[in-house]
Order: sequence, then C-alpha cells, then structure tokens
Amino acid sequence: MLTLLAAAAAIVPWGETFICTPTRVWDGDGPVWCAEGPHLRIAGIAAREMDGTCRSNQPCPAASATEARDALVKLLGGARGTLATGHVTVNGPRLTCRSEGSAGGTRTAAWCRFPSGADLSCAMIKTGTVLRWDRYWKGAACR
Repeated sequence: MLTLLAAAAAIVPWGETFICTPTRVWDGDGPVWCAEGPHLRIAGIAAREMDGTCRSNQPCPAASATEARDALVKLLGGARGTLATGHVTVNGPRLTCRSEGSAGGTRTAAWCRFPSGADLSCAMIKTGTVLRWDRYWKGAACR
C-alpha cells in the first residue's frame, strides 16, 4: 500500500492501491482532495466542468456541474462548508482506490470503493449526473 504525505499531491503509480479520505471536492468527477495527499480523478466517468461546459473529446451529461458536484458531495457524507476557492469541504468515508495513473496535472485517476464495497464510479452514474466514459471505462461492471 502506498503512503503519501498530505501535502505531496503526488501521482499514485498505475496499479497501486491507496486510501483516500475525501476532504474537499471540486466537481462531479474530481478532483477530490484526499487527506492522505493524492488529488483523485474518478475513473471512467465524465461530468460537466464547473463553468458548465464539456470538453469536446468527452461525453456531455445533461446535468449541470453543480448537480454533479452536489451528488458526489452527498455520496461523500455531505457538505461541511465551502472554501473561498469554490471547493466544497467534506469529511468523507475512507475509500480504497486502485490507481490508473496520471489524469493530468496533479490528479490520479482511480477506481475507488466505499467501505461497503460499492464502487464510487458506479454510484455516481446511478445519480444520473455523470456519464460513463467508454474510453476509460475498461469493462468495469456496476452491481
């Protein structure tokens, strides 16, 4: 298991398992800041950007960016506050994640599971606020 310092925001190498205790959320597919250091990009899904746009090379859900972000925040235990930067603070459950490597910048793309075993990407799809991104889905199955 990879251990990272909270301030590191290092990319977790592909295939590594790591723990993410969410502390703040930007939008519906991340980044999610983890208390352990990584900035998590939720694997296999696409949400609108916070300015309401979608990148030309990704699926574009009908739900607004705010709706997707708020759905993720709810899954992560609910909002604890909002920072001046626009990030919503959470005190989320400890997620067990498997890295898919870099998602650009300081973000680690990863598949994560709640303590119950439920998959975070699947849970977000079930909210109806994000879309499955087939290019990155890699055959995962939602229960």
